[in-house]
Amino acid sequence: MKWISAFLSPRTPDTPDPSLLRASDADRERIITVLAEALGDGRLTPLEHEERVERVWAARTLGELAELTADLLPPESQPFRMDNSPVTAFFRTETRGGRWVVPSRVPVTSLGGTVSMDLCDALLQSRHVVVQLAVMAGTVTLTVPEGVRIEIAPDARVRSFKNEVRLPPGATGFAQDAPVIELAGFVFGGRVVARSPKRPRRRLFGR
Repeated sequence: MKWISAFLSPRTPDTPDPSLLRASDADRERIITVLAEALGDGRLTPLEHEERVERVWAARTLGELAELTADLLPPESQPFRMDNSPVTAFFRTETRGGRWVVPSRVPVTSLGGTVSMDLCDALLQSRHVVVQLAVMAGTVTLTVPEGVRIEIAPDARVRSFKNEVRLPPGATGFAQDAPVIELAGFVFGGRVVARSPKRPRRRLFGR
């Protein structure tokens, strides 16, 4: 059956190498913070720290920046993640979040597992991202910024979906250039939830 092959067949989307994406000043600042901490606890000498900081400001791509912290932190703690491999959870929990590069098509497979994907601080390779679902008895939770449109592909078989994504304060509709997350594939015996992060509480008194 088609849905069985969807679970068993490898799905490696053809997307640009995320390491070749241009780095922003915010990305550079993240690396600077890691280098400062490494200098403070002795993982880097003052000379090594100075040399790496110079390389930070000379770097043009995310790949060049990633090289500067590869020996300082484990993969899951790096300032940003450039792993574009499929998100897979077989009877376990899989989380993807922080500063990570989101390809234009993200395969998500869950068999009795829980997948949590946070796109609030992510770098989108495209403003139209297709989440290719292959879910049985699993849960997929998408956390996205306010104003992101969530759509279901016409041929998708998503039987249980809850959309809790909010519009920005004061907005009456989605912006024409709003990013779109399209849900494709199938969900049987499970569910998909899309939501916005909690807004910070307002203080009643004081500043």
